[in-house]
Amino acid sequence: MGDVVHTLPAITDIARAHPGAVIDWLVEAPFAAIAALHPAVRRVLPIAWRKWRKSLRNPATRAAIRQLRADLQAETYDLVIDFQGLLKSVLWAVQANGPRAGYDRKSIREPLAALFYQRRAAVSRSLHAVDRSRRLAAAHLAYALPSGAPDFGLRAPTPTWQPPSPHAVLIPCASRPEKLWPEADWQAVLAQVQAQGWTPVILWGSPQEQALARRIAGDSGAVVPPFLSVGDSAAVLAGARLVVGLDTGFTHLAAAFDRPTVGIYCDHEPGLAGVTGAGFVRSLGGKGQVPSRADVLAAFRAALPHVEA
Repeated sequence: MGDVVHTLPAITDIARAHPGAVIDWLVEAPFAAIAALHPAVRRVLPIAWRKWRKSLRNPATRAAIRQLRADLQAETYDLVIDFQGLLKSVLWAVQANGPRAGYDRKSIREPLAALFYQRRAAVSRSLHAVDRSRRLAAAHLAYALPSGAPDFGLRAPTPTWQPPSPHAVLIPCASRPEKLWPEADWQAVLAQVQAQGWTPVILWGSPQEQALARRIAGDSGAVVPPFLSVGDSAAVLAGARLVVGLDTGFTHLAAAFDRPTVGIYCDHEPGLAGVTGAGFVRSLGGKGQVPSRADVLAAFRAALPHVEA
């Protein structure tokens, strides 16, 4: 999800540099709702590769792959940009009907993928993921990058589940246990949210994560919502006063909506993929550097002046 969020400003740049550009976006199905929130995207092509690769001999999987190939071939594109720079992404870029563009061998995440591009551009690997995507698009479409903060261009979706108002969001769940932050520390953040007169909303995405969210909530009055789709979760984030979350796609999405956002990194350096947005953002911790409760609460307090009334 983070890769999708980090590519959004490049879509904004393209649309501004080339008014009337028709943009289709191939994206993993679970995150298609995020790509669809950008008004410059005409069509989102969902791909369920993570699911398909486990059942390539299944007739239903083969039929779905054939349909996606047909959709990609139905249009003649002026350019097909592979923002991810991986073998799995270029595998699908070659299915599209148009010249392929991406990073050069020194810039790309997986050098073999660069062999499949007709056009290549050098973009420093020391840049933040948002900047890399923006520079890649600008290089291939021949425009100067606009100054100022990146514009993610998101339209807030209409919520189907309405949280109590005002609310703040906690995101204590992650894909790997190494990313987790102590439950007692989350409860301390929860108490600070309630001290502001806001309702804490704790997001989750699996039964195990739901159990974690309920333990953190305890009998505090914090809200653990029902299961929310990516689109429904986006609506909750877009309306939050403040968001505190682990190194997950939803935390990056909150910052993309310009919500004051504190990102907690327990197993990854935030330098190249830190929380970024036009609002207040703060990334704490790093590889082997679990941020302390005091540091997170200090960042929480620093965000308060930036909260919309």
